[in-house]
Amino acid sequence: MIASNLILSKPEVYESKQIQLTSPILHIGSAVSKLSRFEYVATSKRVYLPNPEVLAKAFQQQGRLNEYIRRIENQEDLNTLLQATFGDDWENACDSNKEAIFPKHTSSLRWTQQKITDLRPMIRNGFGQLYIPGSSIKGAIRTAIAYHLLKHADKYELSRTQQLSEIEKKLHETMAQIRQRPKFADDKLLMDALFSEFNLIYQGKDALGKTSLQNLDFMRVIQVTDSEPLIEIRVTNKQGRPHFYNLPVTTEVIIISHWEGGKAKYKAPIYTEMVRSVKTKFTISLNKTMLSCFTPKNKIPFETIDDILSICQEFAQDQWDEEHFYWKGIKNNPNAKDTNQQPISLDFDNIRDFYQPEVCSYNLRIGWASGMNGTTVNLLFHPELRKEIRDNCSPRKAPDFEAPKSRRVVALSSREIKFIPGWVKFQEV
Repeated sequence: MIASNLILSKPEVYESKQIQLTSPILHIGSAVSKLSRFEYVATSKRVYLPNPEVLAKAFQQQGRLNEYIRRIENQEDLNTLLQATFGDDWENACDSNKEAIFPKHTSSLRWTQQKITDLRPMIRNGFGQLYIPGSSIKGAIRTAIAYHLLKHADKYELSRTQQLSEIEKKLHETMAQIRQRPKFADDKLLMDALFSEFNLIYQGKDALGKTSLQNLDFMRVIQVTDSEPLIEIRVTNKQGRPHFYNLPVTTEVIIISHWEGGKAKYKAPIYTEMVRSVKTKFTISLNKTMLSCFTPKNKIPFETIDDILSICQEFAQDQWDEEHFYWKGIKNNPNAKDTNQQPISLDFDNIRDFYQPEVCSYNLRIGWASGMNGTTVNLLFHPELRKEIRDNCSPRKAPDFEAPKSRRVVALSSREIKFIPGWVKFQEV
């Protein structure tokens, strides 16, 4: 029990900023990593995610529930059954209670002519709307701050256990854990050590003790709200042409890796629900009262929200430089074949054009496909250690590849490789 006179009073000073977030294309994973082919319905133009309970109820009301179950068990097509049961306008059908079988906000534009398998859905809020969780943004900010602290270790007088050389040494020693739990193996080496070796002093006393690392984590002072829902918006540009913001699309994501002589190799497709031309808002708050209670203060690299955003920008720039180098070195492969042995031209001119500017105009990279460089402090490690980590996280060893060896790119319906997911811009509103 914490004595009542030691409980922190309600903070009196907050700095808050509303941030407009934009992105060319983005995917944040949901609690369900993949949908089976019977959890969505794909037409030539759109992909629909039904309300499964309403769909089953509607089939039952029409006396077609057994046929629906039989088709699922036999892995047969559902489109003809939907048409036979609900008519040509089946995507707008409702059950007897007028509840939509295919809610409007759960469909997306189909951006691929390939057969969609194992669709990866985007995260949705409790109302079924697409959004960006504040935890995803804050998690990326935390990684940026960890990167900044390690990169400028002398400036912040990090202890021996917090030094990059010591962390690299321990990573070598715990490589088996990385193989078993790659996403969590560095928690104690990095996050606990960098963020939780602090005292929280209030009115001259140790307010929370040292029983909980969570209580001593200085990232407690930063709060990030969920974004506003990513509701599709149509606007007309100066030329009179329509433009869409927050456009849901189902895409073919192609995994690319280096191969012989620097040529690209097609690895596999992933069919993913994404949002094109993202435009939304969120709020970031800094509890300055609580921040002033953490000691030692010289190890906390920010005093304002602008400091935090500057740290994110630095991290984004280093990732940008690395990606520029990667795509400059990889060659187009016009004679590649996909997993079905069909020709596919691996032409990366659009990607190279994207990374052409030397100065990164984005503030962070979040969500799926950010890769090891975007979700860890991987860029600070020695290249040989990066390879070792990569090979231990990968089921297939590839010692001749740089780490990370693969990238994910988004293709249009024509299979023209067009986008890189995850880059976001912040602008104060």
